Amino acid sequence: MISELRIRDLGVIESATLELAPGFTAVTGETGAGKTMIVTSLGLLLGSRADSGAVRRGADRARVEGTFTALPDDVGVRVAEAGGEIDDGALLVARQVTSSRSRCFLGGAGVPVSLAADITADLVTIHGQSEQLKLAAPDRQREILDRYAGSGLATDLAAYRRDWSDRQSARAELTELRDHARERAREVDLLQFGLTEIEQVEPQPGEDRELAEEADKLQAIDDLRLAAHTAVVALAGDEDSIDAGSALTAAAVARKSLGDAADRDDALAPLAERATDLQVLTSELAQDVAAYLSDLEADPNRLEWIAERRAALQGLTRKYGETIDDVLAWAQASAARLGELSSSDDRIDELAARVEALDRALATRAAAITEHRQQAADRLAEAVREELTALAMPHARLEFALEPLADLGPHGGEQIVLQFTANPGSEPRPIGKVASGGELSRIRLALEVVLAQDSDTGTFVFDEVDSGVGGGVAIEIGRRLAKLSRHAQVIVVTHLAQVAAFADRHLVVRKASDGQVTTSGVHRLDDEDRVAELARMMAGLEDSETALAHARELRTLGGRD
Repeated sequence: MISELRIRDLGVIESATLELAPGFTAVTGETGAGKTMIVTSLGLLLGSRADSGAVRRGADRARVEGTFTALPDDVGVRVAEAGGEIDDGALLVARQVTSSRSRCFLGGAGVPVSLAADITADLVTIHGQSEQLKLAAPDRQREILDRYAGSGLATDLAAYRRDWSDRQSARAELTELRDHARERAREVDLLQFGLTEIEQVEPQPGEDRELAEEADKLQAIDDLRLAAHTAVVALAGDEDSIDAGSALTAAAVARKSLGDAADRDDALAPLAERATDLQVLTSELAQDVAAYLSDLEADPNRLEWIAERRAALQGLTRKYGETIDDVLAWAQASAARLGELSSSDDRIDELAARVEALDRALATRAAAITEHRQQAADRLAEAVREELTALAMPHARLEFALEPLADLGPHGGEQIVLQFTANPGSEPRPIGKVASGGELSRIRLALEVVLAQDSDTGTFVFDEVDSGVGGGVAIEIGRRLAKLSRHAQVIVVTHLAQVAAFADRHLVVRKASDGQVTTSGVHRLDDEDRVAELARMMAGLEDSETALAHARELRTLGGRD
């Protein structure tokens, strides 16, 4: 429920604080005083679209704050997830509107308006002319009936929607597979051709690089032989030239000279060891270069084979990748894709069986849902008929017709059509086509009185629920609102004294003008002030004894119920 509502610079209201409580609260005031701003402010807290034109003239922003108490268990968790806090069991929701933007705060944290609306939607229900228009919508009519049907239907409906979602996904995938069978067949042929071509060549990882290096080596065989021969001669000498010096001979001479001299000077011993190492290294290097030179042989046949092999590999890299490693990666991915495509037929059979099983399950669940709804429709129609009789519509009939759908839908196997007739002997017709504004108001109220007995919604706000009615009907509306307030907090903006007389508390919106700007404030009335306000609402005369007497009679009537 709402325990406090604070409004600042909204419409004609400069600043107002409404202290609210359980039960029935009536809000009244002269035309133009700003009564609708109460409903507008609550709508802003519930996520309604902000209108910068609602900011009071001369102010740069409007702000509305509402304190909600007696919260459902899950609200605290959802508020915490949004970054807000519940303070001592109370949730503060605020909305600020400027000429350029709107901001929303939930438990002290700035949040998107849509998130706040989602959380507060279950806390307050607002009924105005727009809600009466929604009553004519089939989806809204189904929601009302399903709400009345209770937990049994809710459980079956939740299971039905899970199966429906699974069936939709399976059917979409099945349709996709069937519609693209020809494209898959073409893709399979292309992949198989490519894999066969690669398999025939049998490329090896890195083979293209290795063959390129070997080809370069074979093509430069003469230059390599000359370089190796020159190095061998420099290191070990030339057998054909006895006088030619060599690095190996020089190292041997150095080793012997230093070794002989080391006997006379110990400082030369380390140098002699290094000369010995140099001689060994030079000898090993000369042997390795000589071995390399002996292996260097021109092989025209090998070079020709390499050229042919490289041409075959290049045929693959032109189609499947920049390098042979890329080609092999394409082959691996294509083999996996080919496996997926080859299993499509099995997947089609699997999905077809899945869809068939889900269709059977949905048909069974839909039949159970229809049974729940039919029973609830009969009970709800009878309960609402009794309420409408009390609201001076003794011959009114309200029926929830279940019209079968050609195919199962997301909510079951039928469309709910709310039908109505106000006259005996007339066949009920869709409510949006035959009910007047006043009748819609009473039907809406009758439905809420019946539904509120098992409702989790803590607060109902009614704006113009008494539109188009008066006299005895207005008194009955007041009685029904009082009855509704036994189960929930009820806030009613009304222009009828007959309705306001049944309220537990009475707030009046009064306007004042400084000659330039009109402002309004909200005041709570005591018993005597309530009588005067009721007299003004009935006759426009606060001091008329006749009007005051009639007002006291209404208060007595309201107090007895």
